[in-house]
Amino acid sequence: QVQLVESGGGLVQAGGSLRLSCAASGSIFSINAMGWYRQAPGKQRELVATHTGGGSTSYTDSVKGRFTISRDNAKNTVYLQMNSLKPDDTAVYYCYARLTPWGRRYWGQGTQVTVSS
Repeated sequence: QVQLVESGGGLVQAGGSLRLSCAASGSIFSINAMGWYRQAPGKQRELVATHTGGGSTSYTDSVKGRFTISRDNAKNTVYLQMNSLKPDDTAVYYCYARLTPWGRRYWGQGTQVTVSS
């Protein structure tokens, strides 16, 4: 089993910044991909950013240039630096981890990010 614990959410004004963290623990030999989804009220869960086992990163178009995903493999931790936040970024942010490229996703409990205008 893999447990993911997120931190760093909160309330921020538009234009501000937040940094989310997600630490994985449990029966882990190695982690392939880690990343972040978000879900706003009344909307489907959306993939925000991914950091693959090979070190490549990808982002949804709406956050490119504003969000940066990074990873500390020694700590099994993934981060999401969010700059120039907009009210549309308001959502519950969930981190995930996959132990293999084809394996199931493990999920964190979610952390609320609220951006006021």
